[in-house]
This record gives sequence, C-alpha cells and structure tokens, in this order.
Amino acid sequence: MNYYELTFTIDNAEDYQKDLLINALGEIGFDTFEEIETGFKAYIPETDFKETSITESLAPYQDMFVFRHDIKLIPQKNWNEVWESNFEPISIGDLVFVRATFHQPKPEYKYEIVIDPKMAFGTGHHQTTAMMLHMMLDNDFAGKTVLDMGCGTGILAIMAAKLKAKSVVAIDYDPVCFDSTIENAQLNHVDNITALCGSKEAIPAEQYDTILANINRNILLDQMARYAEALKPGGEIYFSGFYESPDLDIIKVEAAKYGMSYVSHKKDKEWVAAKFVKA
Repeated sequence: MNYYELTFTIDNAEDYQKDLLINALGEIGFDTFEEIETGFKAYIPETDFKETSITESLAPYQDMFVFRHDIKLIPQKNWNEVWESNFEPISIGDLVFVRATFHQPKPEYKYEIVIDPKMAFGTGHHQTTAMMLHMMLDNDFAGKTVLDMGCGTGILAIMAAKLKAKSVVAIDYDPVCFDSTIENAQLNHVDNITALCGSKEAIPAEQYDTILANINRNILLDQMARYAEALKPGGEIYFSGFYESPDLDIIKVEAAKYGMSYVSHKKDKEWVAAKFVKA
C-alpha cells in the first residue's frame, strides 16, 4: 500500500493551530501525524486520499491563521527509509525502552520493545500510543486475555504480552500491519500473540478481559457495539486516538449505551487516552 504524506507549514505555529488541523484531518482518514518545528506531517493511505475532502475539511480555518501544505506520494518500497530516517528510540517513564533493530539496547530498562516499523504505524512516538503504554503500566494485565484493535506494529500487543497477559489477539485491516505484528512479536520473543487481518468482523466469537483500541474517534464509535460484545463483564477497555474536546464526551456517551462507563483518562496536549469498565 502506498501512502500520501502531507507536510503542513503554519506561520508562527501554535499548538492549538496544529491540533485544529490534525483533528480535522483525522476525521477524514489521516491516521498518523508527525510534529515538526514549522507544523506537522500527516499520512493517509493512497486509497483513502481525496483532495476535495481535504479542502472542505480545512476551509473553516483558512481565515483563522495562515497555513499551507505540500503533497508527496510515498511508495511502499520507500517507507522503511522514511521511518528509519526519523525513528529515534524513546522511553516510557523509566520502565519501557522502545527501539528499532538498528538501535543499541538499554538493559537498564525493565521492559524493552523492539519495533521495525516497516509501513505499519505505532512506534510509541505519537502521544496516543505513549499514553496507552503509560496506562497499561498502571494496570494489571497478568493472566488476562487481551484484544488489541488497530494494532499497527503490534506495540501494544507486545506490551501486554510482556506484562504477562495470558493471550493477545491483535487485529488490523492493513495486511502490512498484520505482517509487521507477526515479525515484531518474533523480534520480542513473545509467542502468545495471534495476529488477524480485518476489522470488527475479524474479532473472534469470544470475550476478553481487556481491550485496547487506539484508532480514531469515528472508527471507535462505529465499532463500539462490537467491543461491548467482546468485553467480559467487569472487563476494562482502553481507548485513544482522539481529542479531549469534544471527542471524550462523545466517546463517553456512546460507550454508556453499551454498559461501559468512564473511569479515568490521561491527556497530552489535546490528545487523550481513556479507561472504561463494562458493568
């Protein structure tokens, strides 16, 4: 799969300006963002790219501040070069070190996750992934069955396995993510992750103790009913990929329809990761 990379330049860029544009782009299918000093980069699969949708979504902000963007098609074969040129290792607190195979290990961390991003998303760099990792560290996964929806590179599934989950099912609609999850699980020497290619229809007919869903607001809303079916009574579900306002309240209302109640959330800039529990 090829991707389009849009590089946005904002005159005298402010965080709230980036957030407004990123939120609008997320609504129309952009699924990964990389902040840069002059603005940010946004990525969308070639099959989902519609320039008219971009123009319409960003029109409300044309009179608010000055911004512009360049468009570049990135063939799948070049994706590794793009990520490797930008991929620096990161730490989550003082417990987790996330690196690629071309970085040196740091054995002083309790948990190390090795990710070769390929063309799949989820390296821990984006606030939503980092917050999900933080929330996972704060909760108990030992002996639990876990479902990771929109697994990308498999980073959250791997974290769950390292936190002693009994078993993990990791699902993504992108075949590249499916392959990447399998490869990264092997790199991390975890053997209790089952990768599946698909969307909500691919969720096995069983229930899970914990569900991880770091996608975007619209997909979360669309799949909420299926999540509720797949979550055991008393089970925990962690959502991310959306903003505090207005998205969190919208997620709360939709989750409540299916017996899942809000517990807490973390916030980084305007991005949110939230924990819910099924009654």
